[in-house]
Amino acid sequence: MAKLTAREIDPLALEHQVCFALATTNRAVLAVYRPLLEPLGLTHPQYLVMLALWDHRKKPAADELPLSVKEIAAALQLDSATLSPMLKRLEGLGLITRAKNAADERTTDVKLTQRGITMRERALDIPPAVVARLGVELAELENLHQVLTRINAAAQAAGALQS
Repeated sequence: MAKLTAREIDPLALEHQVCFALATTNRAVLAVYRPLLEPLGLTHPQYLVMLALWDHRKKPAADELPLSVKEIAAALQLDSATLSPMLKRLEGLGLITRAKNAADERTTDVKLTQRGITMRERALDIPPAVVARLGVELAELENLHQVLTRINAAAQAAGALQS
């Protein structure tokens, strides 16, 4: 079979759209996470918030230094309005606390509770379970992560998500 030239490929064919491949893969991968996160009582977006807080906790003196809502939003590339209901739910679950910053009342600080800290141990099983369920080599997933990170950076540089 002859290889199609660029001129013969329909640029609007659904199967050639990167956005379609990303959207369908996103839904499918999140469906893999859902049953793994259920025992923790977390949705995938809440899991991402917890990951950001667990990462922050690895830093020296992080127990004394909370993360602001603005810092979490930046790390997750979300706006504060999207993040606030998630934080409220996580606080309701007893995983975090939110408090106004003493130096700047416009800033809300977020800290893990002991329950939130302890949950990390249970969450350690999630990444290998996802890899196993996907049935894809870890090296392939690492390569995909690198490519997606580069694409995200390029989209950011092109003005994506700017207010």
